[in-house]
Parts: sequence; C-alpha cells; structure tokens
Amino acid sequence: MTVPDPAINPVARYGIYRVAALGVVAVLLILAWQTGVFELLGEPQRLRAALLDLGAWGWVAFVVAYTVLQPFGVPGTVFVMAAPLIWPWPLAFLLSMVGTMAASVVGFSFARFMARDFVLARLPAKLRKYESAMNERAFLTVVVLRFLLWMPQGLHAFFGVSRVGFWTHFCGSLLGYIPPLLATAYFGEQAMTWILEAPTWVWITTGVVLLTACGAFYVWRRRCQSGSDIRAPRRRLRPSRADLEHREPGAH
Repeated sequence: MTVPDPAINPVARYGIYRVAALGVVAVLLILAWQTGVFELLGEPQRLRAALLDLGAWGWVAFVVAYTVLQPFGVPGTVFVMAAPLIWPWPLAFLLSMVGTMAASVVGFSFARFMARDFVLARLPAKLRKYESAMNERAFLTVVVLRFLLWMPQGLHAFFGVSRVGFWTHFCGSLLGYIPPLLATAYFGEQAMTWILEAPTWVWITTGVVLLTACGAFYVWRRRCQSGSDIRAPRRRLRPSRADLEHREPGAH
C-alpha cells in the first residue's frame, strides 16, 4: 500500500492535480488542431462524411470533440446545428444532449476546481445579477438560464463559481436543455434548408426589421432613463409626513 508523502500538503497536491488537468486539456486541444478537427468544423460536408464513415465511432468522436472544444471557445451551436444534418433527429438529439451535458460539466468543473480566481476576476457583470436568485432558488434559476441562454462558456463559469451544488446544476441543466435541443434536433434540418434557400429579399427584410426593433428599443430605454432622472429630484424635495408633523407652529 502506498503511503502519501507527508511533505506534500493538501494545497500543494491540489495544485499538482490542477496543473495536470490543464495539461491534459492543452494536449487534447493540440491534438484536435493537429488532426484537422478545427478545419472539419468549418466544412460541414467533410465533417458529415467523416463521421458517417466512422459509424458508431463517429458518435464517440462527435461527443468527445463537443466535450473538449465547447467549454474552451468553440460555440456549442456548431455541434447542435450540425447533428441533425448528419444523423436522424432522434440520434441527433441524443448525441447533442450527451455532448452538451458533458461540455457543461467540464466547464462547470474547470471554473470551480481549477480556475476559480481567474473566472471570478473576469465574470461578466450581466451574469452577476443572477447571484441573489441563485442563492434563493438555485434549481429553478439553473433551469431557466439553461433554457434561455443554452451553453455559453460564461454561464458554465458562473455556475462553477456560484454556491450551487454539482447535482443541482446537473439536473437543472438537463431539464433546461431538453426543450431547445429537442426542437433543434427535430426542426434543425428543415430550418437550415430554409435558411440556405431563402431569397435575398427575405434577408434584407429581416435585417431592416431587426434594426428597426433594436433602434426602437434603444430610444424607449433612453426615454425611460431620462424620465427617471427628471422625476428623482422631485421625490427627494417633497417633505414627508413626519417633517410636517414636527414642523414648529407658525413656521412657514
């Protein structure tokens, strides 16, 4: 039986494990680059042919690539949108779910156990506003954020440095992912076909509508902020009932 070296304290041992894990991640990313995985991601037809030729091993390659690459920069939508173009929708949904959950666990664990200080210093401010909700309703908050935002790397990191437990995060993410991933797997192929075959006037009209909506929202938000700034001093200058009751008789 191996006896742990007493000279290595738990903090140092934890640091060794962290460096080793980071090394494994770096090696996997280098291998992915050397073997042309990143190039295949940019060429859907080659990616589809390569995965189909591998058979069941193509499923494994898809999940492993998703798990390793998504938490460290590659958008998860690349994998989610590609899956229904390669396999039938039930299999595409299963592989997307497994890959998304695995990537979420990796991103969560990386932020919690390996890069907590680094993540805390760079956590987006727009995610910090959910900290109170996370403390009060952790499971529901995880479900809602996963349903609305899916799988951005910043959200993995936010959950990792929060107080939410591992299984709360896991189960909440699983439940939140089901509706969008199921819809993407079922309608993904039809949606991509429509996007590729849509005429130019559709894109122009869509762009104009989006720009108009963004402009209207910006103007409305500026007006709301201006109105609140104007009303704020008036509320502060209005005397309270306590001031009126304590005012001296005959004072004007």
